[in-house]
Amino acid sequence: MAYGDYQNEIYLDGLRGVVPRFPMTYDELEPLAQAAMPPSVRSYVAGGAGDERTQRANVAAFDQWGLVPRMLVGATDRDLSVDLFGMRLPSPVFMAPVGVIGLCAQDGHGDLATARAAARTGVPMIASTLTVDPLEQVAAEFGGTPGFYQLYTPTDRELAESLIHRVEKAGFQGVVITLDTWITGWRPRDLGVSNFPQLRGNCLANYTSDPVFRSRLAKNPEDDPAAAVMHWAQIFGNPLTWADLPWLRSVTDLPLILKGICHPEDVRRAKDAGVDGVYCSNHGGRQANGGLPALDALPAVVEAADGLPILFDSGIRTGADVIKAIALGATAVGVGRPYVYGLAHGGEAGLVHVLRTLLAEADLIMAVDGYPTLADLTPETLRRLV
Repeated sequence: MAYGDYQNEIYLDGLRGVVPRFPMTYDELEPLAQAAMPPSVRSYVAGGAGDERTQRANVAAFDQWGLVPRMLVGATDRDLSVDLFGMRLPSPVFMAPVGVIGLCAQDGHGDLATARAAARTGVPMIASTLTVDPLEQVAAEFGGTPGFYQLYTPTDRELAESLIHRVEKAGFQGVVITLDTWITGWRPRDLGVSNFPQLRGNCLANYTSDPVFRSRLAKNPEDDPAAAVMHWAQIFGNPLTWADLPWLRSVTDLPLILKGICHPEDVRRAKDAGVDGVYCSNHGGRQANGGLPALDALPAVVEAADGLPILFDSGIRTGADVIKAIALGATAVGVGRPYVYGLAHGGEAGLVHVLRTLLAEADLIMAVDGYPTLADLTPETLRRLV
């Protein structure tokens, strides 16, 4: 079944008087989802760094590009599948890591709901280090869909290695090393409510369930949660350097992807260091304000990668955005806030709906504009609008 067939389901349901339970656009979904979140979670999810100019620029960057239609192609059948790290994925879309996704579900177990949505849609999840439920329980919900793990590398190398080995044993298919969050950026919305979720003991299950982390504590974290939080705060931020890459590469044979790279020289150095992929992202504008939109950095990153897989996120809101990122060279495209809002408003079903709408729109754009495969989407198929 083509992803675009989702619209047929909706129209046929309408003949029986059934209209969609969830909004069809991001702009309609956002206020409903934010209303469903407590203020502390809402500020964390919706907020960006500084005056949020970079966050807005990430979204606006997609408006600079337009896809040129090609006719008489006969794009009856579309192939959105992509090869990534030796796997054939049904689409290029994945769910980007979100550190408080567990808190965004009404039952407080959003990590598990996201994993189940991955199983239902075939859209991989990159699980964050910061989860409500331990990584083993998250991985158990993936079904046949591959899952990836995003690591905030702690300063305690033994703990980092323990986490990675748990990831391997749990069946994750790759490790994403986030580089731009060893320190928290200036986030006025979070500061305005004096809230940092992890300092309140939230989303630390991967640490408190880890034998190495537990061995560093005088008491079990269940008996002295405040001490566990303080130890976490002491070891969380690791300002990694190029000198750390040989160690990280030696820890695992899983694909190793570096997240946060936007400069071509950094891409070349990462490739020389033996990483398996580069993740072009500015953390959705959440970490540093005043920067370049991630989409603007993407073409130079792709050129420098010279065939190395490129994951991308920051600013994706629609299926059209997915298409444009692919045309500019991304191998796979990560969705963030849209799926978070789907979960917050409608639980697992709402999240699945958001993913299906994104994929349906991307598929139908390829059909209407005459691009049967992702390989047909190249930089030459786009034109700058402004």
